[in-house]
Amino acid sequence: MTITGASIIAGEHISGGNGTTEATNPATGESLPPRFTFVTSAELNLAATAAEAAFDLYRRTAPEERAAFLELIAANLDECKSEIVTRAHLETGLPMGRLEGEHGRTTGQLRLFARELRLGAHQEVRIDEAQPERPSGPAPDLRQRQVPLGPVAVFGASNFPLAFSTAGGDTASALAAGCPVIVKAHNSHAGTAELAGQAIAQAVRDSGLPGGVFSLIFGPGATIGQELAAHPSIKAIAFTGSQAAGTALMRTAAGRPEPVPVYAEMSSINPVIVLPGALAADSEAVASGFTASLTLGSGQFCTNPGLVFVPKDSERFTGIVADSLSRAVGQTMLSSGIRQAYTDGLGRLERGGAELVATGADGPTENAPAPALYLTTSAHLRATPDLQDEVFGAAALLVVYDDLNDLKTTLEALHGQLTITVHATETDHEQVRAILPILERKAGRLIVNGWPTGVEVNHSVVHGGPFPATSDARTTSVGTLAIHRFQRPVSYQGFPDGLLPEPVRDDNPWRLPRRVNGEPRLP
Repeated sequence: MTITGASIIAGEHISGGNGTTEATNPATGESLPPRFTFVTSAELNLAATAAEAAFDLYRRTAPEERAAFLELIAANLDECKSEIVTRAHLETGLPMGRLEGEHGRTTGQLRLFARELRLGAHQEVRIDEAQPERPSGPAPDLRQRQVPLGPVAVFGASNFPLAFSTAGGDTASALAAGCPVIVKAHNSHAGTAELAGQAIAQAVRDSGLPGGVFSLIFGPGATIGQELAAHPSIKAIAFTGSQAAGTALMRTAAGRPEPVPVYAEMSSINPVIVLPGALAADSEAVASGFTASLTLGSGQFCTNPGLVFVPKDSERFTGIVADSLSRAVGQTMLSSGIRQAYTDGLGRLERGGAELVATGADGPTENAPAPALYLTTSAHLRATPDLQDEVFGAAALLVVYDDLNDLKTTLEALHGQLTITVHATETDHEQVRAILPILERKAGRLIVNGWPTGVEVNHSVVHGGPFPATSDARTTSVGTLAIHRFQRPVSYQGFPDGLLPEPVRDDNPWRLPRRVNGEPRLP
């Protein structure tokens, strides 16, 4: 495939007339051709109206048709894996091995949603049959299913150029739900975005679907991104990125004549709680696991452990972590802008009164800053809310707590999180039980004796949490539950069988699981 620098609008490459940008190799500072053209408002409107025109045709596809379409996207991505991974490496500085794994995650979640479509549980069919002789009065025949919302705007993430971008989980789940997708590409990995977009557009053509099922556009987030979010054809928004950009999209979506849902993953420092028993049992193992998780990928994960609670008298643990980090070398970050934001974040910690206890060495490139470790007390954390602001990168704040009551009080003051981890032995179980209700209120995924980096993509995972971790704590952006973000229930009362849509007909042509008169019934 050839990178053209043009947007893909309803299957056609269109060079925009609203300025240009060029990707940059963050390890070398070199520009990466070609130049990418930004779409105009008129060109964005072409994509949005094409998506709206394609919606009713696409939403009527049977589960098997849609599943085969997702599998074809995955197969196309596999065919051009080498090109995609190589370009992503140049645009992000991420290691080839990491990107090959991310490519597998990307195709794997497409195939996972294909399996989910064939299972059919996401349709959530419920049937209450008519009761004409009911003593309290006749009851009508009522049937319910989930229908897709409409065209979805997906915003690519900087830190996952494959799994959270053009062909990532938001796109996969929206397409699985029956929604056309318009991706606003992340400009820092534009070439990777276009290659993945070509794979999707080819699958649209080969599946005989209308071109408006998928479009990929380039442009500034503050202008074109906001215009996309405000367009009346868009019925939902999926975003992964900064809290500032996510809340800006939330305001735009809420201020429309027809407000639409925004599923934004934004900010999380993913607290880790080390209880006394775990520290006494094997402080070296906990310390080494923490250091590895913190520095993985230069700390550029939304699940990076940026806050660690340790009991008083934990100097040995602190010393082990500090010694390990002092020998660590910085890794190339995704861009110069992200590297500067990391430096600014360290400044916030210092201005907030946190004590710098260890720092490593800068890496060999300009955008490879050293990892850093800071220290404070639980009382100071409660008194200084800014210390909870995310520092995107390999920096963490150790927080010393006095006892269980001090820990509980501080946990209550935490913002919403994607994850919270507890390290405990059996002697700590009563303390875990005491804090568990707080943890459930604060995060979407709770972990015992593990680390938050590394997110399983399956049926049970939750990658979400209370604000500011996400804009809607009721759902997830990873795993098959993500499909529900782009659906809504519709009930059919008194319909003759010949007028009912396939999922709720008596003959059940799609062989879906359903609940009939309150009782589960398999096909």
